[in-house]
Amino acid sequence: MIGEAATRAGYDRPMTELSVSATVQINASPERVYGMITDLPTLASLAEEAVSMQLRKGDAVRKGAVFVGHNENGGRRWHTTCTVTDAEPGRTFAFDVRSAVIPVARWQYDIVASDGGCRVTESTWDRRPRWFRKLASMATGVNDRAAANAEHIQLTLRRLKQRAEAE
Repeated sequence: MIGEAATRAGYDRPMTELSVSATVQINASPERVYGMITDLPTLASLAEEAVSMQLRKGDAVRKGAVFVGHNENGGRRWHTTCTVTDAEPGRTFAFDVRSAVIPVARWQYDIVASDGGCRVTESTWDRRPRWFRKLASMATGVNDRAAANAEHIQLTLRRLKQRAEAE
């Protein structure tokens, strides 16, 4: 079981336990929204801590592709390596995040056609081992990652809605 393996590996909770999630209704097609989310420069411009995202392995954002995320919070900067785990056009985009070989998080965007547009749910799972959390807090300047991610998801979804509905 995934949850059991995660617990044995030193996690506080199984990887199957959702950390933060929020949903927004967008008056744009699922395909359009998916295209925005999977365009890495656009996704970086929507996300709160992301400065840029660049493909490192693969020629497109699809399952198995690897990209590097450059992040910033205040004067602190760090990068992560992300592997696309799900890429179903118009429906789902997800990726696992690592710092070197250490698992950090999973981010997922689920898109469902709804009322002439779509509902987008952004979710994240904190996958950091307990021993790594304090180091990560010092590196990023974020002591309460769940609270920060909840705020960041709200901002990202608001920006996504504004941009998708404006274009």
